[in-house]
Amino acid sequence: MDQTVWKVSDAKSRLSEVLNQARKRGPQIIGARNPCVVVSQEEWNARTAPSTPLGKFLVEESPRVDLEIPDRGVSSRTGIQFSED
Repeated sequence: MDQTVWKVSDAKSRLSEVLNQARKRGPQIIGARNPCVVVSQEEWNARTAPSTPLGKFLVEESPRVDLEIPDRGVSSRTGIQFSED
């Protein structure tokens, strides 16, 4: 992609053009020494959209498996009776 780096003075005097180019052609770089980038609101929203939290992703995307849960009455390893308090 051919990107033009705007001089700060040019960007100031031609702000409308910088904004139009950001909407039509993508990010516009202003300044060479300490550059800044102008992007359209649409592109900004797409790049900064919150991602799905890990816990929610794991719950929603984990394979569905039916697990047989043993009765809690007596532990098979220790022989200890669990109370139902």
